[in-house]
Amino acid sequence: MPRCFIIDPADNVATMLDDAQASAKLEILGTGGGAVDLSAGENISLGHKVAIADIADGQGVIKYGVSIGLAAGMIRRGQWVHLHNCVSHVDQRSGTLDLHSGAATDTRYE
Repeated sequence: MPRCFIIDPADNVATMLDDAQASAKLEILGTGGGAVDLSAGENISLGHKVAIADIADGQGVIKYGVSIGLAAGMIRRGQWVHLHNCVSHVDQRSGTLDLHSGAATDTRYE
């Protein structure tokens, strides 16, 4: 069973400790309150985030108890959370980022 973990009870995303195939049941570690029934809504790679609750458009994406960005549309429980559906608080200079590397595709950094 693929594993993921959360650090803070306020988290609405968990970080994958294993690769997960779509529809795989996930084991959530660090919840402190026992098992939560969660299945991957799509393939999600090790180190990436999975939504452990529905996250409404514009709502904060919470990891380690801190907002790391905003949902750029409705994110359903079990979905992969990454650059395609989360707007970062960190870099407002670029409107588009490469999905796999995170590098800006429309901004030159010199």
